[in-house]
Amino acid sequence: MNYFKRQIDDELLKWKNSPKRKPILLRGARQVGKTQSVRHLAEQFEYFIEINFEESKSIHALFEGDLFPREICENLTAIYGVPIIPGKTLLFFDEIQSCIPAIQSLRFFYEKMPELHLIAAGSLLEFALSEIPTFGFGRISSLFLYPFSFNEFLTAMGEDKLIEIKRKASPAKSLTPPVHQKLLRYLKKFLIIGGMPEAVSTYVETRDLNSMHKILDDLIGAYNDDFAKYKKRVPSVRLREIFELVARQTGSKFVYAKAKINNINQAKEALQLLIEAGLVIPVVHSAANGLPLGAESNLKKRKILLIDTGLLLKLLDLNIGEIILSDDFKVINRGNLAEMFVGLELIKYRSPYKRTNLYYWHREAKSSNAEVDYLIVKNNKILPIEVKSGTKGSMQSLFIFLNEKRISKGIRLSLENFSSYDKVDVYPLYAVDRLLEIAGR
Repeated sequence: MNYFKRQIDDELLKWKNSPKRKPILLRGARQVGKTQSVRHLAEQFEYFIEINFEESKSIHALFEGDLFPREICENLTAIYGVPIIPGKTLLFFDEIQSCIPAIQSLRFFYEKMPELHLIAAGSLLEFALSEIPTFGFGRISSLFLYPFSFNEFLTAMGEDKLIEIKRKASPAKSLTPPVHQKLLRYLKKFLIIGGMPEAVSTYVETRDLNSMHKILDDLIGAYNDDFAKYKKRVPSVRLREIFELVARQTGSKFVYAKAKINNINQAKEALQLLIEAGLVIPVVHSAANGLPLGAESNLKKRKILLIDTGLLLKLLDLNIGEIILSDDFKVINRGNLAEMFVGLELIKYRSPYKRTNLYYWHREAKSSNAEVDYLIVKNNKILPIEVKSGTKGSMQSLFIFLNEKRISKGIRLSLENFSSYDKVDVYPLYAVDRLLEIAGR
């Protein structure tokens, strides 16, 4: 599989060159590109040792008993025939969740061999970390990785020039119509393909959507197989039910009752496990009367996003051919793809050193129901975002929010070109990165 440049590459390179660094724990759902990113970084080192704890069960024995980093390194050198030299060797512990003592050893590597470049990665890490009462907080840096962003997809497609042009646009300076239309065409492709690295790579290499969707089928199968690993807490069948329920309820308040599960506590536990695994992402209601947004959040009101638009289309079993051929975005937006895409982009362009929380606002009233899709904070101000899947549509909810909260500016994300009117700045759906860069200044 070809490697395409990711935003995380720059962060990993900064870490490599920093004189004050900690071991990195690279976190994210399965198959989002963690291993490939580390292997790409390894090209900057003279030596590289990769240990997969799922595959190499015998290596677990090195982490039993006392956890002395130098002794562990001596044994690894003997086994792999590769020298471990601080400053010249990158040591990579992959699928580290399969070896709890190896996770515990990370803090000792920081304390005893701080000059060594050490990265650990794994899926289902949150489950493993819950078994460690005193994980090495303050001694380990976590980096969170997600599927490809739209910009990363454009880079993979060889369209870096489009990104440069887009970065010069703003509500005060729209793009030329041909460039805008070209970006919309790429957006439609990205919504269908999604950002899972293997799916993107397959499409870039073959331009064959059928081959690409076979990859997504296999990936969904792999996730279903993973659910069996959670069975100590929840039956795997329950996890599959909730995973599919999230897909069916994307864009609306998540309702457990629609799962038709008698054991509601089991359903809640299943959803929490999927959130911890990074497969689904919550968008929590906030009253938005002030900052921080989480101070007035209501966990009983949540929308849940699937991690990837391509996976959503597969789970909903939508007619991909109809979407490809249609220029009607109402067809393309099946399953509330536009709103889901925006939420995922809001996460992907933020700092990878912490989880980004997503919020929305909803007022339930008999005479005036109103909902704003996303709330973000920019320069200590709340910015409400309304997502439209076309080029038209009223913004009644957005204006209700602006007036009620006495906020001067709102954001509309749609298929329109960059523009501005009244109290609203308009950004194209493909320009969430620009929104985060300049809105609220």
